[in-house]
Amino acid sequence: MEAVADRYLGSGTIARDERSLTGPVPAHLPPRLMITLWDFSWYTQAGPGEPYADIDAAVADAASLGYNAIRICAAPLLLFGGLGLGGSGLDDLATSLEIEGLGAVPAASGGGFYGQRTRWYDTPGGYTIDVRARLAELFAAAERHGMVVILASWEYQQSPAFAASPRWFQAIDAVPLAERYRVLADAWDRMIAWLTELGHRGSIALVELHNEVDFSILPALEDGGAAEVARLRERHPDLLVTASYGKPPHLDMHSLPAGLGAAQFHVYSYGVLDALQQRIDIRSEGSEGFPNAELRALLREDAPAVADYGRAADWKFRATVITDQMVYGYDWVDPQKWDAWLEEHYPPYEQVMLREIASRTTAIARWARWQGVPAIVGEGWVGYTPLHGDFEEGEIGRALAEHGVRTALDHGVWGVVLCSNAAPHHPMWRLRNWQRALNAEILAADAS
Repeated sequence: MEAVADRYLGSGTIARDERSLTGPVPAHLPPRLMITLWDFSWYTQAGPGEPYADIDAAVADAASLGYNAIRICAAPLLLFGGLGLGGSGLDDLATSLEIEGLGAVPAASGGGFYGQRTRWYDTPGGYTIDVRARLAELFAAAERHGMVVILASWEYQQSPAFAASPRWFQAIDAVPLAERYRVLADAWDRMIAWLTELGHRGSIALVELHNEVDFSILPALEDGGAAEVARLRERHPDLLVTASYGKPPHLDMHSLPAGLGAAQFHVYSYGVLDALQQRIDIRSEGSEGFPNAELRALLREDAPAVADYGRAADWKFRATVITDQMVYGYDWVDPQKWDAWLEEHYPPYEQVMLREIASRTTAIARWARWQGVPAIVGEGWVGYTPLHGDFEEGEIGRALAEHGVRTALDHGVWGVVLCSNAAPHHPMWRLRNWQRALNAEILAADAS
């Protein structure tokens, strides 16, 4: 019997190979970036016995797990804000910054510190650090261990909240909204010059005007930010310069401003996590009757009343995008109950979350290829969970992360995180074999 000939059913049925990089990268940089996200924690959790106390050891450990890039808040406004922040800037704080975290909890409520079981905010503080000298140490350590550094700023999102003094926040908050991007660009210009003088220019993988401009105390990027990215790129044409989005407009990518030197965007698929967050009303402010019955059912037995627990100083909440309800909720939720709820309710969300990760990652890569720039997923994949919750570290979270990483590689993304929680200050760091294996997979991807 004669075989039926193959039929042509349209160009949409022909698979395209999109594994090549979406845009060129400087020749001296790695062909792929395996990124570990250290955010501001590399100086806010650097006290005795903390994850970043020994910066060289921390860098060496990351390199041993297969990472070759570290993404940090480099605090450009603190270190090089200069005249843009009025007068001489914050030079004394830059070299002697007292770290406090969100502050101490009253002894009557059990003591400890606010944010003690909250990811990124679990900062006890109690030490003083020279952030400028530490940045130089980080670059020197990175070069010793074959790593590069992605420079970003979280200063209009949360970094100043960890200081004991409100001066850093007050100084940057005093800058008129319309001038903040210009002040950031000027600070970056001075920092780049300083790093160049120290001989570290070749280790700068990327400069981000600011982290997650859409979730920071900044105007829309098109309202002055894109122009400052362009100005900084003109001054440093050998460097990749951009700004990052926490939630890029995946269904409207053409609305992003042109001129970004890289597509460094984040991919979170909250799915079942968002369902839980809405159920327990944990991200709001000033909710009547907080905590509601659903959240109370998930709290630890020893959880104090909200009024007894108190809250961090008012200025600290003005300096960060999180709320007092988040701090109380994450500090006192029972992580086993939290995880159990997510795991029980996950099945109906599974395919939606997998598709959302894939579609968002693909949209970012397609936009980057259209713009002719490298694509980077600097954060992802599930979202914000309690410090000791294991949903992201567990089988479900790892599967979603692997799906995101492999989708990124299939579409020519240059740099990718394994997960935002794969860093020395998070529990996922203990999954050492998993990190090594996935980083090796990224490194082996076709970068032609």
